[in-house]
Amino acid sequence: MHFLALTDEKGRLIWISAARPGRTHDITAARHDHVLAHLRAAGLGALADLGFRGLDNDVRDPVIVTGFHASRTHKLTPGQKEANRVLAIGRAPFENGFAHLKNWRTLTKLRTDPAHATRLLRALLILTNLEVNR
Repeated sequence: MHFLALTDEKGRLIWISAARPGRTHDITAARHDHVLAHLRAAGLGALADLGFRGLDNDVRDPVIVTGFHASRTHKLTPGQKEANRVLAIGRAPFENGFAHLKNWRTLTKLRTDPAHATRLLRALLILTNLEVNR
């Protein structure tokens, strides 16, 4: 299963998308859920991993910030490496939020209809927040 999740600045989970097949790419899921439009309308921004690179092409007012990607032919400059390091430090609390959700063993072997998985994920979101925030 593939799903997107958003956390607040402290790493608390606040939203989970509908579950999709595991082959779904991050950008495709974000476009189906209109994540970029919702963030822009709310005046919010997001720090994302490289799976979201290319989703937000607005250079003047980016909503989703991703790191720089290196390849065999394109090595990162020292400035780009430093930017990736700073972004990774900024994303650390958000990754903790995802880690709390992944503690539920039922998600490791979940093979079911996406509609059922969506209900389960949203229930686990509530239980995770109750457990972590008490």
